[in-house]
Amino acid sequence: MRLPDTVIFDLDGTLVDSAPDLTAALNHTLRGLSLPVVDEDAVRHMVGHGARKLIERGVAAAGTTLDDAGFDAAFAVFLDYYAAHVADRTRPFPRVVETLDLLAGRGVKLGVCTNKPQRLTDLLLGELGLAARFGAIVGADSVAHRKPHAGHITATVERLGGDLRRTVMVGDSQTDVDAARNAGTPVVAVSFGYTTVPAADLLADRLIDDFADLPEALSALMAVR
Repeated sequence: MRLPDTVIFDLDGTLVDSAPDLTAALNHTLRGLSLPVVDEDAVRHMVGHGARKLIERGVAAAGTTLDDAGFDAAFAVFLDYYAAHVADRTRPFPRVVETLDLLAGRGVKLGVCTNKPQRLTDLLLGELGLAARFGAIVGADSVAHRKPHAGHITATVERLGGDLRRTVMVGDSQTDVDAARNAGTPVVAVSFGYTTVPAADLLADRLIDDFADLPEALSALMAVR
């Protein structure tokens, strides 16, 4: 089985099911604003562009907006609450850990490229015992331009000492697919993540329903490179 030199992963909705804790943090913030809360299924379609966008969408779902000062205050409330509860209910998706270990055992360089802030990314991966499995972990505020900008992926590959020509992106959203296209890398989408459209409509190079199917999908992509 021929595998890529480097595999770059999105975090929320790809490696981990973080919707329960993101929902709790968003609803804590909305309650403080005397706004209606949102359910977890709705939040699964709001994730992907970072915490600020998540709050913006939650506020919009209540049919209102915030001024800049109100938004900054809400963002601070969200971050404080989420940091304290980042891994209360968040867990890796099934077979993520085993698959990461299999790829690492085959010499594949592994990285995380996420629109989550770096502090929260490091905190979450540390709490879940996953951080040591990645040679580079690059949050949204650690680069000049976050996904879907190509620079977020290329910066992650560079920090790994990887080869962009033999890199594959793995994600769950249009943001991830667009970032991969912009960087010129193939992309595998997972069907169980957070997306505003059906996963098949993302038009990734491969679509998998189970993380255990990832090595075979990666090998198939390398066969046509």
